[in-house]
Amino acid sequence: MEKQGNIKIASENMMPIIKKWLYSDKDIFLREIVANASDALTKLKKLTALGEAQADGDYRITVTTNEEENTLTVEDNGIGMSAEEVETYITQVAFSGAANFVEKYEKAGGDGIIGHFGLGFYSAYMVSERIEIFTKSYRDGEPAVHWESDGNSTYTLKDCDKETRGTKIVMHLAQEEKEFSKEGAIRRLLNKYCAFMPFPIYLNPKGEEDKAVNTTEPLYIKQPKDCTEEEYKTFYRETFSDFNEPLFWIHLNMEYPFRLKGILYFPKVRKQVELERGQVKLYCNQVYIADNIKEVIPEFLTLLNGVIDCPDIPLNVSRSFLQNDAQVKKIAKHISKKVADKLVELFKNDRARYESCWHDLATFVKFGCIKDDEFYNRVKDIIIYKNLSGEYVPVTSCFGEEVSEEDAKNGKEPQKAYYVSDENKQAQYIQMFRDAALDAIVCDTYIDPHFISYLEYKNPTRVRFLRIDAEVDAALKEEGGEDEELKKLFEEALKEKKIKVRCEKLKNTSVPAVVNVSEFMRRMAEMNTFYDLGGDGAEVTLVVNTANAAVQALKGANEAERNLAIEQIYLLARMNYKALSPEELGVFTTNTARLIEKYLQNA
Repeated sequence: MEKQGNIKIASENMMPIIKKWLYSDKDIFLREIVANASDALTKLKKLTALGEAQADGDYRITVTTNEEENTLTVEDNGIGMSAEEVETYITQVAFSGAANFVEKYEKAGGDGIIGHFGLGFYSAYMVSERIEIFTKSYRDGEPAVHWESDGNSTYTLKDCDKETRGTKIVMHLAQEEKEFSKEGAIRRLLNKYCAFMPFPIYLNPKGEEDKAVNTTEPLYIKQPKDCTEEEYKTFYRETFSDFNEPLFWIHLNMEYPFRLKGILYFPKVRKQVELERGQVKLYCNQVYIADNIKEVIPEFLTLLNGVIDCPDIPLNVSRSFLQNDAQVKKIAKHISKKVADKLVELFKNDRARYESCWHDLATFVKFGCIKDDEFYNRVKDIIIYKNLSGEYVPVTSCFGEEVSEEDAKNGKEPQKAYYVSDENKQAQYIQMFRDAALDAIVCDTYIDPHFISYLEYKNPTRVRFLRIDAEVDAALKEEGGEDEELKKLFEEALKEKKIKVRCEKLKNTSVPAVVNVSEFMRRMAEMNTFYDLGGDGAEVTLVVNTANAAVQALKGANEAERNLAIEQIYLLARMNYKALSPEELGVFTTNTARLIEKYLQNA
């Protein structure tokens, strides 16, 4: 038998579009062809279970590269096709053989059927100039057939001498696509797209000792109770090539109201200076779809590493579908909830471990709160910070009672909460706080400035955060610190610095002066710097400690010595606020040498 005909498509201009633009990444063609082979095996397996077919259970997919002939072959021993089925499923573009099978054998269920649109086969034309199909149906008496087309709207269909059940697809690659005839290139693609395919895949097999390139039963499809800690760690190393052990993991296993399996790993943080992106791989029935699809995986969870398998999401689906599909939104919310539940459980049941992991969790949790209000509401009570004693405390311990609208009108403000942004630069302030039995939380992650503002936004009537150098707290000072004489001396000596001067009587008499910066003005200056809006930075106030003996001694000094000492006091205070400029550092060094010299001369 030999027959010729036309490929039935909706438009005569569609074939070039399919060949060139069907997928954004042309190497995805291999996933499509192998997924079709997997579907053929799944169908045979189901029909065998129903007693409508016979198979020995040796299901396999074979991929063969041939650099000399510039071909790539994918073969399965699945259900195969008759001539009529080839014309139906291959020549009618977009006819879904998978959908037709599920409808016909509804009692067998659709589990494991991957294909949904019938376009996957034609993705091979993105790299092929000609394709041949050799196929034989599982049904007795059906002759084997050979289909061939160069992708230009015509095909040839005839009988062939294939003896065994299944389908073999031979792709004659275009000259510019020779890389796909190389074993190394195909192995990489199989590892990327088909690592967890449900049937064994053999690449260029040579004998009985061959090993499949994929894992047919990945850990995430098992029940959590059947998985050991070492298996979780091994799966993590092999899947993400990360030899740092994960902190812990969440095993997702759900059948209703939607099907979802997977494992999310919390990795150790390698850098604290940025939000480090992880890799969450999305699969459909063990076939890779993409990484970090934010419509399915909440954006903040892409900081984790993980594998998620959603059989209800088709392989090839538009972004607009994902954005508008109610089921997808439910899946994303469920994943977020499971992560929050795991964190809360760890906090309540193993506080020591939770605290030991917090350094690595902090960025992820805070980012999640900023991005997702529901996530924040679930985890707000387990967000912790170190205090000045080095102990972890919930950030909610910084919150006071809500200030009512009436109290706010009468001048009552939310509770003040102090924080440290740099323990080295702010060491002087920290010591003053400790001496006065005051406390503060230590912010040590890149995201903290944003998160502090977010907490204020969420709790505007309960807390107002101030950096530890933003003002002199009432507990740090005593009454009667005003001294107009000292104030004028400092203002005159520092008039070129354009700095405000205020006199206070601090309880810590060893500190001659400190620098304060308005929290609001400093945040505005930092925002301007971040967005490159210019500005010279926040205005600072020099708080002169009138209880300090050196400061009081300035009143009796001659003008030159007094001005030298005032400038040095100012620079000392600046050093505890931020690093000095090269020019300021030079002045500080010179002044120090002069003061030491005068001290020794007068000793």
